[in-house]
Amino acid sequence: MKNVRVRFAPSPTGPLHIGGVRTALFNYLFAKKHGGIFILRIEDTDQTRYVANAEKYIIDALNWCNIPFDEGPDKNEKFGPYRQSERKDLYKQYADKLILKGKAYYCFDTAEELNFHRKDHEEKGKIFIYNWHNRVKLTNSISLSKEEIEQRIANGDKYVVRFKMHDPTKGEHGIISTTDIIRGHVSFKTELLDDKILFKSDGMPTYHLANIVDDHLMEISHVIRGEEWLPSLPLHIALYEAFGWKIPEFAHLPLILKPIGKGKLSKRDGDKLGFPVFPLAYTNTETGDVSRGYKEDGYFADSFINMLALLGWNPGTEQEIFTLEELCNTFSLERVSKSGAKFSPDKTKWFNQQYMMLKSDTELAEIFTSILVEKGISSGMNYTKKVVSLIKERATFVSDFWKLSNFFFETPIEYDAKASKKNWKEGTTELMKELISILETIEEFTSTTLETSVKEWITSKEISFGKVMQPFRLSLVGAMKGPHLFDIAEMIGKEETILRINNAITKI
Repeated sequence: MKNVRVRFAPSPTGPLHIGGVRTALFNYLFAKKHGGIFILRIEDTDQTRYVANAEKYIIDALNWCNIPFDEGPDKNEKFGPYRQSERKDLYKQYADKLILKGKAYYCFDTAEELNFHRKDHEEKGKIFIYNWHNRVKLTNSISLSKEEIEQRIANGDKYVVRFKMHDPTKGEHGIISTTDIIRGHVSFKTELLDDKILFKSDGMPTYHLANIVDDHLMEISHVIRGEEWLPSLPLHIALYEAFGWKIPEFAHLPLILKPIGKGKLSKRDGDKLGFPVFPLAYTNTETGDVSRGYKEDGYFADSFINMLALLGWNPGTEQEIFTLEELCNTFSLERVSKSGAKFSPDKTKWFNQQYMMLKSDTELAEIFTSILVEKGISSGMNYTKKVVSLIKERATFVSDFWKLSNFFFETPIEYDAKASKKNWKEGTTELMKELISILETIEEFTSTTLETSVKEWITSKEISFGKVMQPFRLSLVGAMKGPHLFDIAEMIGKEETILRINNAITKI
């Protein structure tokens, strides 16, 4: 496949939803699979919804996900600029071309006039659609004379430009059809569609015109976008045909669905069920509201991307864990599902846990060190790495490490009440004092030596292991948790081990 050029074209209206991130990811994977170019274009023609910090958020999110764009705002601007607001002067000339070709027309209808028609249709049980049925009855350049049109424009009357979707002179039953890479053959009856606005009275193009013009000028070969744009496909194909341009291939991705029930995943679902729907935390500068992000919640970027890749796509094998390079090599649009993919918060955590096990102890220890520093704890890297190696399999996030390992860094000052009542019984204090005596004689204070010596002593006393091991763990940890007991004792050392047993004898 030659000259693959794909684009991710979000609107800067707020934080980037994970559905948008997945669209960007699939574009990125497709581009890299075929040695192509991944483009970021900021579609900011709707200035009423523009949010100042949204573009930076989008770029930061793509960079955190390790799917940076090859061309985009302020980067390799081969076909720039890549912000539509900076390209607005060129769109009018394309709207004018369509008018000259008879493919589009001026509309001078006021909001009041259109509302009247809508209300009138509603009263008759109908739906008002501005199209070939009623063009000649409305206030536009089809029903007005050339002189009237020129006069209205000269007077500064507000107008929009609409596309002539269906031409009844060329047959009443027009069909637009194409092959979608994901959905196969799709077709649309043009007489059922409305004449969409291409150019607004404020001098800005609508999404439809700007999108098609930019895709053409930026030489986009494949348009990979969400299924919500499928109803716009016939208009976009018709626009390409009207201009006489080569039509790119289309692929419409399935929705990401709610964890329970049907419907598109939303921020409300995340708030209700306790998970983020944005890659990075986001602060609304107007309201001050803060939305959670996967990064700040402790997810690894590669686990997040791995999870997203399998929402709606499958490799055709049982493999679930992929590096980004493996995803690039394996990905194909033909294996993307037509149906929506249900989001699973639990599966997302599972992915993070799997990646936790794949991370090196050094990498995890470096992250954990920042948590320890915040708690005022100074620990050598080698010691922290050893702690991480003992606890990481029980963790989902690095933020879990402290709760799983605090006893490696701090002497317990409290003891789990339920565990104390169950495991510290009559005779336990005497056994713990004997244990101290055994420990004091051990010179090589390693996990293996400790385990051998202590278990030999327990066996010689002909008592159950639980009578010693349970209160021993309670003494060192303060609760019935933690990794192999003798690993803990080796890590904290002989002096601290004996100190903790003595503390337990005194306090429990």
